[in-house]
Amino acid sequence: MADPPAASGIDPGSGRYVVAATDVAAFARDGYVHLPQVLTAAELAAFEPWYDKFLTGELRPEGKDLCDMSGAVDRTPDQYTVYNAMLPRRYSKEFLAESQLYAERCADITRQLQGEGMVIDYDQILAKRPQSGDAVFAWHQDMAYWPPCEADPRTATCWLALDDSTRENGCMRFVPGSHRQPLRRHRPVLLGKGKARLDAESSHALMTDVDEEGEGARYVEIRRGDVTVHNEMVVHGSGPNLSDGWRRAYVLALRSQRAHDEERAIGFTHSHNDSINWDRFHPEFLSEA
Repeated sequence: MADPPAASGIDPGSGRYVVAATDVAAFARDGYVHLPQVLTAAELAAFEPWYDKFLTGELRPEGKDLCDMSGAVDRTPDQYTVYNAMLPRRYSKEFLAESQLYAERCADITRQLQGEGMVIDYDQILAKRPQSGDAVFAWHQDMAYWPPCEADPRTATCWLALDDSTRENGCMRFVPGSHRQPLRRHRPVLLGKGKARLDAESSHALMTDVDEEGEGARYVEIRRGDVTVHNEMVVHGSGPNLSDGWRRAYVLALRSQRAHDEERAIGFTHSHNDSINWDRFHPEFLSEA
C-alpha cells in the first residue's frame, strides 16, 4: 500500500485529487480547508472562457438566478458588485460539459472529507466587480439559506479561485470551529432605497453578526486554481474588492443523497426562482430582533 501523501494534490498517475491526512483533519477541526491546485493552469484555461460567457451576459440564467449578492436591489447586471449566476450547469449544456473535470475532482475531494453517498446539489458563479467597496458577501451559515435536514446534512462546498484571491480583492473568510455551534440568528441584507422589509423585489442575501477579533476570524488567501472547501454550518463570507481586477470564483456544492432528496421533495432546488426559500424555513429572521 502506498504511503499517504504529505501534501494534497493531483495524483500524476490517475489524475485524481488526493487529500492529505492533515487537510482531512483540518476540515473536521475548522469546518473548512484550503486545498492547492485542484485545477492546473491548462485545465483552467479550457474552462475559463465558458465561465466568462456568464460574466459578460452571453449566457444568462433566468429570473432571479441572476442577482447581486451584495444585497443591492436597485441595480442592473452591469452594475452588480457581487455578480451571482445560479445553476450555470442547468442553463448551459456546454458549461456542464466544460465543468465536468472540476466536478470529478470535487467528488474525489468530498469522498475523502465527508465520506460516501454525496451528490452534486448546486453550482454558482460569483464574481466581484473591481473597485467595489460594497462587494461584500456578508457573514452567514449556509444552513440559514437551506431547509433543515438534521438526519444527514453533510455538505462539501468547493470554492474555486479563477483569479488569485486576496484580502484586497475579497477572499473567503471563516470563523474556524463555528460549525460545532448552533445556527445563528440571521437577518436580510437590504441595500436599496426605502428597503425596510422583504417583498418580491428584495435581496435574497442574509447576514449574521461576527466579532472578527474575538472569534478569531481567518482571511484565507488562495491562488488561481486552488479551492476552499467548507461544510454546511461554518460561518463564512468575503470582503470587498478594492483591487483593479475582477475576483472570480466558481462554487460547486455536494450534499448527502438524503439531504438532496429531502430538498427536492419540497421543491427546493437552490434556484432563487423557487417558490420555497429561506423565509419559509426561518420566519424568525423576518421578525424584530
